[in-house]
Amino acid sequence: MAKRGKNRVMVILECTEQPRKGVGGVSRYYTFKNKINTPGRLERMKYNPYLKRYTLHREVK
Repeated sequence: MAKRGKNRVMVILECTEQPRKGVGGVSRYYTFKNKINTPGRLERMKYNPYLKRYTLHREVK
């Protein structure tokens, strides 16, 4: 793995819509963020293969 700075941390993004729809499976993505520039939870629109569309994925702690 490439060397990363102290401020870069790996986070998990999980779909916010899938549990409400009652569809099986879990859509998760792994990414890095800079905790100094982005102190809050990260939110991104990512593709959910179970729902077959782009949905909001939010950082889980």
